Amino acid sequence: MHAERESSSTRRVKIRRSDAGWRALVFSLCAACLAATLSAQAGRRAHPTSEASSALNVVATRANGATAPITSKDISLFDNGVEQTIKNFAPDLSPARIVLLVDNSLTIRADVEKLEAATREFAYEIYDGDKLLIVGYDNNAEIVSDWTDNAKKIETELKAFRKKGDPHLFDAVLAVVEDALRPLSAQKRAIVVVSDGLDRGSKTNFKQALSALQSLDITVYCVQAQDRTRGAIRRDVPKPRQVIDDLAEGTGGRIFPIDDPRAAANAICDELRKNRYVLSYLPQSVPYSEARRLLVMGNEGINARAKTMQPP
Repeated sequence: MHAERESSSTRRVKIRRSDAGWRALVFSLCAACLAATLSAQAGRRAHPTSEASSALNVVATRANGATAPITSKDISLFDNGVEQTIKNFAPDLSPARIVLLVDNSLTIRADVEKLEAATREFAYEIYDGDKLLIVGYDNNAEIVSDWTDNAKKIETELKAFRKKGDPHLFDAVLAVVEDALRPLSAQKRAIVVVSDGLDRGSKTNFKQALSALQSLDITVYCVQAQDRTRGAIRRDVPKPRQVIDDLAEGTGGRIFPIDDPRAAANAICDELRKNRYVLSYLPQSVPYSEARRLLVMGNEGINARAKTMQPP
């Protein structure tokens, strides 16, 4: 159930209040830590066998808006170009853990009030059981509001937003993945990036950030601000718009404009609760030691999305 909105200055919230206290925490990354993290990931990954089942998060809807359940007969999966046999395809109605990752850097083309609005709407759209973690980033990524479903608490703590420093987006993405979402392996996980996609100064490169998301099958939704670079070519890094496109497409997410945050929050929260499925299959005839292209397709009248790559 969504939180109830009131037109007065006091808003009554029906979702369960969190008892967890607020804590401030700064995520910081350095080159040595990054190398250690990536090495540890590789070391922990067991080599799959022909009997190892793989799971894939899928968003599936009917083009005509009908709510009838979608089954494995409506979906096709190709792993590295080879069509796979789907073992199971079931709705995932579990609660979500959603990180709102908000660009607080000095030059973003959105004022603090707009950033607050883009974030606040999610507090009133989440469903029972969902929780939000709000992280603002510039040169560092800092928790603004710890995991909670308490909308009033979130509204109060959003006053900590400020604009300063440079946007270390890729560092912030990797920090959130490793420190906040990796421990929640049994949970439905998503990140909402509120940004224009600009990164300036991260030690992490974009490929590393995207690979970390795809390895854990974490969906990224983007609430897109106006491009502060106006499309200028940047050496050695993708353009901001390309970052936004690739984050969403590469993880099975979507992009929304920052000018209508209520519509974005409503669509994202509804999708995570109503249109998420878990697909399982036994990968056949695929090279486990290489990155593999994934393609999920729906039959006629079925729209389906999932991450587009499985890192080695």
